[in-house]
Amino acid sequence: MFDYKMKLTPEQEAILDGEKGEVMAKVMKTLVLYGDAFEAEKMVPVTATMGHLVTSFGLKVMKPIYDLMDTLIDGGALSGQKFTVDPKPLDPNVPVNFLQDFVFKKFMYSEQEAYDKQLAKLGLQDKDAYTCTCYMDEVGNKPQQGDILSWAESSAVVYANSVLGARCNRNSGIIELFGSIVGCVPYFGLLTDEGRKAKWIVEVKTTKKPEAQILGSAIGMKVVEDVPYIKGLDQWLGTELDGDTCAYLKDFGAATASNGAVGLYHIENLTPEAKEQGESLIAEGAQVYVIDDAELERAYRNYPVMWKKKDAAPKLCFIGCPHLSLAQLKEWTDRISDALRDHGLTKVTVPTVFTAAPGVIEEFNKSYHAARLRNTGVILSYICPLMYMNNPLAKSMPVITNSNKLRTYTTARYYKSDDIVDIITKEVK
Repeated sequence: MFDYKMKLTPEQEAILDGEKGEVMAKVMKTLVLYGDAFEAEKMVPVTATMGHLVTSFGLKVMKPIYDLMDTLIDGGALSGQKFTVDPKPLDPNVPVNFLQDFVFKKFMYSEQEAYDKQLAKLGLQDKDAYTCTCYMDEVGNKPQQGDILSWAESSAVVYANSVLGARCNRNSGIIELFGSIVGCVPYFGLLTDEGRKAKWIVEVKTTKKPEAQILGSAIGMKVVEDVPYIKGLDQWLGTELDGDTCAYLKDFGAATASNGAVGLYHIENLTPEAKEQGESLIAEGAQVYVIDDAELERAYRNYPVMWKKKDAAPKLCFIGCPHLSLAQLKEWTDRISDALRDHGLTKVTVPTVFTAAPGVIEEFNKSYHAARLRNTGVILSYICPLMYMNNPLAKSMPVITNSNKLRTYTTARYYKSDDIVDIITKEVK
């Protein structure tokens, strides 16, 4: 036995004492040590019906993870709830040259097939459960307000906390799996009422609807890991969480979480807790950050360009990090089709990949938009653009994107959505 500070229930103590086996005891011990590190007072039950894992990629260097997974499986420490997992890193439909393909399959993701089998044994929902937007209706992992989660994946956690009103800390990989296995998580941070209070008031004073990715980026870089309470954005988004607004907040939240470390935001008159509790969510002494047109432009202009040749012609474009919603897929299809027609072209002039969850893609393929998209030459994939860009050979490519998350973690260059459409639907000079 070891010393710990948290107060455990008799059932939790029994697991720690080995009642359910040595492996399960080690899983519980890890969570207890994790909770003590953050001064958690107790464990609380995971109430959501499903978990979400961030570690989806079969990197060759992750042998300790595969050994751990085998230990869990052999010890009967399987997930107590089904789970989804982040997108796969490979898709044969996404363009790569011979050398890139060789590096992907022989050196980087050589363990992908074996790892997929491990995930299935541990409790993966199904073979199509690979996406960073697990909360989409087409995927089926959408928690309810107040649910306690054991998730990782920064963009999914911030969406669940903010838009859905669920409760989840920004867990690391494997910790989220351990919470699903034992069915409880340490009670601290964003699980607590106090931890969900806003330490920043963000006043949006722009003359038009801000680009979600840039607004989220500016806020993330300013507040870092703190919770912001955002005023003035409802004038552009309205007061109802409809499909378009949720898609906007998906991209906005991903930018706050990647350009900073935001796990929760409140938007006045819009997000669930802000509607219910109003300014009582603002902590005493909260700082104020004003965002106007000039501040957004300042943030945008300061993004570094990581390309070796700054004026290189783009060789690839990724749209969908996080994965696109069904409505976004249809909207982007229409935008690109119409732009190509206006420019007298039929195919995009830069190889372009749209990414979405397998379930979303399946629904999209039932619509007339699917044929329209194919006619443009755009590739539709379930891939993770970030994992694709982790290939050392891909890093040297001039890749463009409208995702601030992808820009932050890779060498991809950020462009506003309107600029992206212009670039990929015009003749390359």
